Amino acid sequence: MKRRTYLRAVGSGAAVGLAGCLGGGNPNVSLSKPDRENDVSSEDLPYPAWGQQVPDVTLTDPIRGTEVLVRDIDGPHFHTFFFTNCMTVCPVLISALREVQIHSVTEGYADEVSFYPITFDPARDDAEAFRAEADQMNVDMDVGNWHFLRTEDEAAAKSIVQDEFGVFFQKDEPNEEGNYMFTHLGLVMLVNGDGYVERTYRGNQPDEGTLIDDLTALREA
Repeated sequence: MKRRTYLRAVGSGAAVGLAGCLGGGNPNVSLSKPDRENDVSSEDLPYPAWGQQVPDVTLTDPIRGTEVLVRDIDGPHFHTFFFTNCMTVCPVLISALREVQIHSVTEGYADEVSFYPITFDPARDDAEAFRAEADQMNVDMDVGNWHFLRTEDEAAAKSIVQDEFGVFFQKDEPNEEGNYMFTHLGLVMLVNGDGYVERTYRGNQPDEGTLIDDLTALREA
């Protein structure tokens, strides 16, 4: 069932009941329930949040020529949602994850964390575009823990990124040269090895120090 359909189906009364269950702790996650304004629960959010499992979807890593079943990724890992032609939010999101990758290398735990940015622009984001993005953003692809992911086509991107992950994006009108951008939500997810979300970071400037601290707490749990 799509997340949005599910959210409509549970209704406000059911959501309160579910939040009560999660409020006492969730056996599927290691980090404690995050503090949120206005007592917002995970069920109130459009995307998978604390204590909820990521979608059961398969994406492609075109650089390595492999398919990735998102729910079966081993160990702590991060997702974000972006497109390589972005000149505003996306470089900040990728840069924050790159700083975590650098920390994992320098501190000797690169094999204990992985990174899976997901594009919603498969029409332009192929292996070549991802390699250029890695070079431009100083992502170390040789470490082996970074995987750029894409869907088969634009329809699949809409279905998986927006309907399954609940991450809003909208293609803007092309300019005279035919180039286009996207309006989209800025989001980073920290997910455990069982596919459950430990933390979500919403906004255009995620703090890499917070990402590292939460990852450390998860690794040590």
